[in-house]
Amino acid sequence: MTTPLVIIVVFVIGSALVGIVAGGRGEMNLERWSVGGRRFGVVLVWLLMAGEVYTAFTFLGASGWAYSRGAPAFYILAYATIAYIVSFFVLPPVWRVGKRLGLHTQPDFFLARYDSPMLAGLVAFVGVVSVVPYLQLQLTSLGLIVEIASAGAVTAKVATIGAFVLTSVFVYTSGLKGIAWVAIIKDVAMIVAVVIIGIGLPYMYFGGVGRMFAELLRQHPGHLTFPGSTQANGTAWVMSTVALTGVGFYSWPHLFASAFSAKDERTIRRNAIIMPLYQLPTLLIFFVGFTALLVVPGLKNADTALLVLVTRSYPAWFAGFVGAAGAVTAMVPAGVLLLSASTLMAKNVYRPIVRPGADDAHLMRASRVMMLGIALAALVLALWSPHELVNLLIFGYDGVSQFFPGIVLGLFVGRATAGPVALGLVSGEAVVVYLIWGRQDPFLGMNAGFVGLVVNGVVTLLAIAVTIGRRRAAGAQRERRVA
Repeated sequence: MTTPLVIIVVFVIGSALVGIVAGGRGEMNLERWSVGGRRFGVVLVWLLMAGEVYTAFTFLGASGWAYSRGAPAFYILAYATIAYIVSFFVLPPVWRVGKRLGLHTQPDFFLARYDSPMLAGLVAFVGVVSVVPYLQLQLTSLGLIVEIASAGAVTAKVATIGAFVLTSVFVYTSGLKGIAWVAIIKDVAMIVAVVIIGIGLPYMYFGGVGRMFAELLRQHPGHLTFPGSTQANGTAWVMSTVALTGVGFYSWPHLFASAFSAKDERTIRRNAIIMPLYQLPTLLIFFVGFTALLVVPGLKNADTALLVLVTRSYPAWFAGFVGAAGAVTAMVPAGVLLLSASTLMAKNVYRPIVRPGADDAHLMRASRVMMLGIALAALVLALWSPHELVNLLIFGYDGVSQFFPGIVLGLFVGRATAGPVALGLVSGEAVVVYLIWGRQDPFLGMNAGFVGLVVNGVVTLLAIAVTIGRRRAAGAQRERRVA
């Protein structure tokens, strides 16, 4: 297995070097590092957002759920398309606010709109806590890819540590522009690999996609109808998860902040129109998962289904290429996650609490230090607390989706204030934590994050109504006194 391992290592290191060079020469400041100087056009914004969206979760987690759960995995096809529709209307006004006020992070938006450092700090804390499992997912995936490609010669733990070091160096030196250029390599490699295996594997074993589905229905008749091969992920769970992740998609701190990198709002709208095309590769990944269920049943870790079937079915050099595509698919979003989380921690937690007078140069240094700390936390979790990849992603979504009411109200409802938004956010997060830690997810068949989002929205709207009512009552009382 030397050949695939060498290909993966060369490909990953080469991609990192491209990013370091593309980051540009000269002093790296906070504007260049975090938002690419706000000069990205349609192509770079598209590649950057696709690089953040199509991660190791798509490459391994989606095929793993198609393998182990069946129909519930179809939520992945639906939620991103809904998210792109939401982004068409929500991200342009976000960009306008960011451009006018020079914003870099998601908490910057909450601070500018609601004038509440407390609310901005709360958003920063929840954002980082939610990002760490997502980053853990990328490092865990890289470990799996290298371990399988090397037939165990390199263990997942060793590979994960190597990925941590390489990704940290890459992000430390390159910033957002370097990540965007590596996303070009990632996207080309991923699409080529997915098209070849997504069409080739069903044809290789069954003579085509249609015959593969016929055999799947014969051997596993309930696999493609809800709840698939599970007991808990029925129709209510799928619908609530699609709603949660669809509206919460651009509530991720890194995806929200990616809007600030565009050169104009028209770029963002164009991006929203063309991004749904990226759902087609996801469908091909499902084909691989279904084929693997029939060809290599009984895998202990369903997330390895794609790699196990590829290494069994193709020459070593091509298995190495697929592994390399998967590795870079993990590295690019890991870089964006690290950059976004460290910037918001430095700017929205460290400066207000520790160094109120810190300038941008100091914040740049603090961001890099915190980037290493966040990466280390994700590394520890990846090594000693592994979880199913899709569940890691959904756990993160449960947290960040609670930002959505505050974002929408902040953009379109002038009377919304910090108090009601903070109260709703805390209520939603409390429900999510209670249900997940109490092992009540799904709750009444629905995703715990969706239940939390409903509670969040109701509490926020009621609090706004009460606040407006009190203001009107106080105004009326003042008028009576004057009279």
